[in-house]
Amino acid sequence: MQPFFLSLKSFVTSRWGVACAIVLAMLLTVTAALLLPFAKTADSEHIYIRHADTADSVYRQLDTHAAGPLRLWAIKALCLVSNYSGHVRPGCYTTGHGSSTWAVWRKLRGGLQSPVRLVVPACVRTPEEMAERLAAQIEPDTQSLLAALYDPAFMKAHELDSATAVTLFIPDTYEVYWPISPAQVMDKLAGAYKRWWTTERVEAARKQQLTPHMAMTLASIVEQETQALDERAMVAGMYLNRLHRGMKLQADPTVKFALRDFGLKRILHVHLQADSPYNTYRHEGLPPGPICVPSLSAIESVLHPVDHNYLYMCAKEDFSGTHRFAVTYDEHLVNAGRYAAALDKAHIK
Repeated sequence: MQPFFLSLKSFVTSRWGVACAIVLAMLLTVTAALLLPFAKTADSEHIYIRHADTADSVYRQLDTHAAGPLRLWAIKALCLVSNYSGHVRPGCYTTGHGSSTWAVWRKLRGGLQSPVRLVVPACVRTPEEMAERLAAQIEPDTQSLLAALYDPAFMKAHELDSATAVTLFIPDTYEVYWPISPAQVMDKLAGAYKRWWTTERVEAARKQQLTPHMAMTLASIVEQETQALDERAMVAGMYLNRLHRGMKLQADPTVKFALRDFGLKRILHVHLQADSPYNTYRHEGLPPGPICVPSLSAIESVLHPVDHNYLYMCAKEDFSGTHRFAVTYDEHLVNAGRYAAALDKAHIK
C-alpha cells in the first residue's frame, strides 16, 4: 500500500493535482450555490416581474433577495446558458421558503409563478377607489382596470351602468395570477357575482320587491348606517318599511355621498338641499346605485330583514353607533332631540 500512497501524494502535490483540486473545489462551490436556499431568509419572499421587465431588471430584483453574490452569479449563469433574456415571463415568483437557487431558476425559466391573493374589500365607495385598491395587488394599473369595467360591451353583458358598476364587486378574497389582464379580472369578479347570487338569494330579494342590484344598493345604505352587525337586519327592515310605503328613505349616508363629503359628522338642513339623485331626503325610492360596496352581512340583512313596524331611526346619544327605533314621528323627534343635545354637548358641528 505504501507505493500507492506515495503515488497519490506525488499526484496531489503535482501541477495536475493542484488543478484537479481547484476544479473540484469550484464544482463543490457551484453545486452548493445551486442547491442551498437562494434567499437570505426562509420567510415568504417574492419577486414581481412585469410584462415590460428584462433579464437585467429581474437580476436587480433577485440581487435584493440573494443570500450572497455566489447565488446571484449561479442563477445568472443558468439564465445565460438557457437564453432566459429571450424568455422573461411576467408573474409573481417565490424565492423564499427555502427554495434553492436551482429551483428559483426553474420557476423563472418555466414561468412557474405563484398565485396571489386579490382582496375585494367592503365599504369602498366608488369604482375608481376600488380599481386603485385592486391595482395595488396585481400588475394592471388603476386606469386599465377602470377601462375594462366601463367597457360598453362588458357593461351591457352584465346589465351595469356607471351607477350600478360597484354591484359587480362581491367582497371576498380571490386567487389570481399577478399579471392577470384587466378583462380577466372583471370576468372573474363577474363570475363570482353570478355564483353568489344563487336562485335562493334572488328569490329572497324578490320577496322584498327588490332586484339584486336594488338589494345591494339598499345594503350599501345599511352598511354605512351601522357597524353593529346584530342591528343591521333591524335597519334593513326599517328602510324596507319606508320603501314599501312610498316614504322617502331620508338616509344620512346618501347625503354624504351626494356631497362627496364623507367626513361629515353632523347633517344639517343646508346639507339636505343637495341637488343629487343620491339625496334620499329630496328623492323618493332608492338612489341610482350603491353608495359603497356592501359587505356580505349587509346584503344578507336586506335579504332577511327583521319584520317590525318601525319607520324611523336615530343614533343613540351615547355615540355607541347603535340606534333607537320609532314607529311614530313624534317618538322619533324625542330620540332626535336626545341625539342633537348630545352633539351640542360634545361640541360636534
